[in-house]
Amino acid sequence: MKQDEDYKLDNPIWHALNETHKQYAVEFNGCKFYKPEYSPFGGMGEGGDTALATDQYSKLTPLFYMVGDPPIAGSSARIKKQLTANQMILYKPFAFEISEKIVELESQEQKKELYELVNLVQPGFIRERTAAMGTYFGIYADKQLVAVSGERVEMNSYSEVSAVVTHPEFRKRGFAKQLLKQTTDKIFSDKKIPVLHVDENNTSAIGLYEQLGFVTRRKMGFCLLEAV
Repeated sequence: MKQDEDYKLDNPIWHALNETHKQYAVEFNGCKFYKPEYSPFGGMGEGGDTALATDQYSKLTPLFYMVGDPPIAGSSARIKKQLTANQMILYKPFAFEISEKIVELESQEQKKELYELVNLVQPGFIRERTAAMGTYFGIYADKQLVAVSGERVEMNSYSEVSAVVTHPEFRKRGFAKQLLKQTTDKIFSDKKIPVLHVDENNTSAIGLYEQLGFVTRRKMGFCLLEAV
């Protein structure tokens, strides 16, 4: 495992769009953004101008996040909200028995179900083509997709665990742990290290991740901008 590249996690969007996900990148004034149909995230490179860049990107999508240091907004986008997340990292697989049938979400219908479930529970963090960015897994109950987990931002040495979501009516059944086991084992099998971002106020989720072996590496800013 390449732990000497941990510094790239200080600016994950920029490095992902320079590496594994460069096919999804658009660049304005020294900042890189995901094409908006894939993800609403951007990151600033060294010497980048966030005011000019966010003005340009706001023409493509009305709501998006700059990840990392707080940006300076331009005239066409305003800062709507600043979130702080714990960036957590898992250095070795954890032991947990998978008892449910876990399905890789590959078909267009399954990806539509994924999009609808994540937007139900965590609106705004998934886009129509986010599922193309990595592998996503799900658990079904009575032919309904009720829990998911997968990969989103990806670098040469790291892959971000994302969309750890369970339908409100199906919580407290251990689905999240099983899907985290499936997703992180897949990442380790790809010779990469799992990372994730979780709201610093979401103590229950942080507690679960710590129980499984994740450790907090640093705080990470997610600044929501809105086109004006």
